[in-house]
Amino acid sequence: MQPTIASTNSTGFSTRTEVLAGISTFLATMYIIVVNPAILSQAGLPFGGVLTATVLLSFLCSLMMGLYARNPMVVAPGMGLNAFFTFTAIKGMGIRPEVALGAVFWAGILFLLLSVFNVRSAIVRIIPRPLRFAVSAGIGLFITLIGLENARFIVANPATLVGIAPLKDPIVLTFIFGLLLTAVLVIRNVPGAIIIGIVLTTLAAVPIGRWWGDASAVNFGQKTLVNFQGVFATPDFSLIGKLDLIHSLQWSLWPVIFAFVFTDLFDSLSTFVGVAEAAGLHDADGNPRNLNRSLTTDAVATTLAGILGTSPGTAYIESAVGIAQGGRTGLTAVVAGALFLPFLFLSPLLSVIPSIATAPALVLVGAFMMQPVTKINWTALDDALPAFLALVLIPFTYSITQGIIWGFLSWTVVKAALGKTDELPAGLLLVDAFCVLSLAAGH
Repeated sequence: MQPTIASTNSTGFSTRTEVLAGISTFLATMYIIVVNPAILSQAGLPFGGVLTATVLLSFLCSLMMGLYARNPMVVAPGMGLNAFFTFTAIKGMGIRPEVALGAVFWAGILFLLLSVFNVRSAIVRIIPRPLRFAVSAGIGLFITLIGLENARFIVANPATLVGIAPLKDPIVLTFIFGLLLTAVLVIRNVPGAIIIGIVLTTLAAVPIGRWWGDASAVNFGQKTLVNFQGVFATPDFSLIGKLDLIHSLQWSLWPVIFAFVFTDLFDSLSTFVGVAEAAGLHDADGNPRNLNRSLTTDAVATTLAGILGTSPGTAYIESAVGIAQGGRTGLTAVVAGALFLPFLFLSPLLSVIPSIATAPALVLVGAFMMQPVTKINWTALDDALPAFLALVLIPFTYSITQGIIWGFLSWTVVKAALGKTDELPAGLLLVDAFCVLSLAAGH
């Protein structure tokens, strides 16, 4: 039988399964340890300081997600949010890094208030079910696109926007090998299939680094792992507590705080909703499991990010990799979070596992997450068209937020035009207002 996220662990809780799932999730998300500092350092923040903040945030908040919210989700600085922090807030608007970190902190405080008063949970509950299904599938397509891009299988093409890379590229050939191998292992229900696929793809990539000298693959060169100078790095705690809480409350910075709040809000909500739909992680009311505690954890991650010295933290869509491995409990998040901590000292080792090794897992997870799309009534066009827009705009705009914004707005316009006001609760109209404000602000 074809595996899906919801069926990968039908036998119930297994410590071994949860540990393997945690390892898989870490392997799929560990790129953030070096990618986040690479982005924020372009705004003048020290690379080592951001790396330390990234590791600490991912460790502490993933543990909170596992122990407090009891969900198998990794929490780390969000991609997209770090780009907005760097290129819009600091480089574009000329905000000092310390002030931008203060804005992140205050955005987290607003998140906590919204969570305490259950505003964020209420937003989840008013999301129409067809849009929930579409967001899950859209996130799956987004994850697939990320995997194909990381593998250089899909490349930019000036004539057609995107295109397929030449098959003679050793990176692409290695990715195809890893994808087919991992797919066969998953279909045959081999325990630890995704981890095995990542390890074997990494080993297959070693010749690329040695013979072709491609920096994106494993490249040991003439060095070995016993060269401790190339393995260990000293933590840099220089950014902890450097946020400016006073100047970040200036009236001119409230649009920045709002942008952090809105983007992180919908990124986290859509991640919880999408993964819950694909994995069957629901409560008795059909809402994402332990939603209030998960959203509180997400809010704490943003608040703590400002204190530690990085961009806002959020739940990661790549957590679906571990869920596909069978992770269903908070132990998955605890294992994944604990694996971040050693990289306070061992960050150079991250180059051992290249992006093409985790790319096959991302593509396969995208396939698993398409299952909810079958629950959409495609013959009811007033449901289907808004759902379709949400589904396709997530990967096409490279933004989960944009997909859900246009899904909301098109749902409201279509239902209002048909006189179906009973399907437009007041809370949904309020969310629509925030969507319009976000579009007007250009975020």
